[in-house]
Amino acid sequence: MIKVLNPGLATSVQDMGRHGYYHLGIPQSGGMDQLALQAANLLVGNPSDAAVLEATFMGPELEFTADTVVAVTGAAMTPKVDGEAQDNWHSFPVKAGQVLSFDYLKGGARAYIAVAGGIDVPVVLGSRSTYTLGALGGFQGRTIAVGDEIPVGKAKGTAGKTLDASLRRGPDSPAEIRVLPGIYWHWVTDESGAQFYADTWKVAPEADRIGYRFRGGEPIQFTERERPFGAGSDPSNIVDGCYPYGSIQVPGGTEPIILHRDAVSGGGYFMLGTVISADMDLIGQMQPHTPTRFVKVTMDQALQARADRAALIEKIKQALG
Repeated sequence: MIKVLNPGLATSVQDMGRHGYYHLGIPQSGGMDQLALQAANLLVGNPSDAAVLEATFMGPELEFTADTVVAVTGAAMTPKVDGEAQDNWHSFPVKAGQVLSFDYLKGGARAYIAVAGGIDVPVVLGSRSTYTLGALGGFQGRTIAVGDEIPVGKAKGTAGKTLDASLRRGPDSPAEIRVLPGIYWHWVTDESGAQFYADTWKVAPEADRIGYRFRGGEPIQFTERERPFGAGSDPSNIVDGCYPYGSIQVPGGTEPIILHRDAVSGGGYFMLGTVISADMDLIGQMQPHTPTRFVKVTMDQALQARADRAALIEKIKQALG
């Protein structure tokens, strides 16, 4: 059992996500940085898809009621056991009665706290992930709070494992996010489309599990076209359509929004394109004001990037046994 002494800013239970219900309006949720989530689990001997705690911008303060092994990956927030600093991307022991806390954030945005045995909340629609907007899954359908007692599965982890820095991944500065143009790309003028990729954007303060907004680039200029019936007067409006995970909306043509793990599944905004799956982890580690460049890729390049990411995760599994 884990007793929550301080929940941090926004800490929730997440795993690899809730799949198969997107057509019903239930998003996949799950860890924003799935590579870091899997690595944290493997460091403590869990299956890579076990449930962990995802801490955003500020770490929680947690008291453990039994001896266990813990690992923290993702954002650079130094974990401390009874005030003694531990390494990130490294598994370390925590004894019954000891308290895990965190130093201030030095890089990234989300830390993943894995405990041997995994966070043992009920499975809801195939996942333990928290979807706060729907009060679904996780710990009582919400972020954790002071006084919560979070159940942990029974397992013996191995302390002392470290994931080599060459197998870790995070955004550069400026971050480069690869984009596959979407079926509405022809709505954008050639000059404006080129400018979208040429500009350096910055992550806006409105950046969360639902979506990341970007500012600082030139507004999108739309081609002249006949307005479809029922689409509304804004040039970015469409007749309601489905939103892919990672799709880029540009309401009013001014500020791109990348839809992430807790985003809605459809609506009335056109989609400029879609961030490739291999780069969605990077977005989850980007802080507000991070300079960002969007890079146009082909389908073949996107598929190769996905294969490269899968190969990296396999290397992590082999390295951590």
